[in-house]
Amino acid sequence: MSKQSVQIQRGGGCCTPISVAALDPQAAGEGAAVFKALSDPIRLRLMSIIASAGEQVCVCDITPHFEVSGPTISHHLRVLREAGLVDCERRGTWVYYWPIPQRLKWISELLSVPENAVT
Repeated sequence: MSKQSVQIQRGGGCCTPISVAALDPQAAGEGAAVFKALSDPIRLRLMSIIASAGEQVCVCDITPHFEVSGPTISHHLRVLREAGLVDCERRGTWVYYWPIPQRLKWISELLSVPENAVT
């Protein structure tokens, strides 16, 4: 991710879908940070593993899915956390991750297409 700081709003509803109205600069910056975080194949896979787990998932269960080092996985998880896509909690030696449902809903609403849209 870039060194540029983006304020992530972690709660509440979404902006107007991009198919309905143009984004304001703040929403565009927030959306760009989220999509940039998901643009890496490892991070997208990490997000899918965490989101599909149905509960909190230990980093010890995530790491074996990848052929990269533990520190690399930690870096990618940090990027997902900074984008507001996941959160975590340390329990002893291990860290457990879970998706932020509001952020997934935000992405979905941002990209939603009205039913009456022309195809």
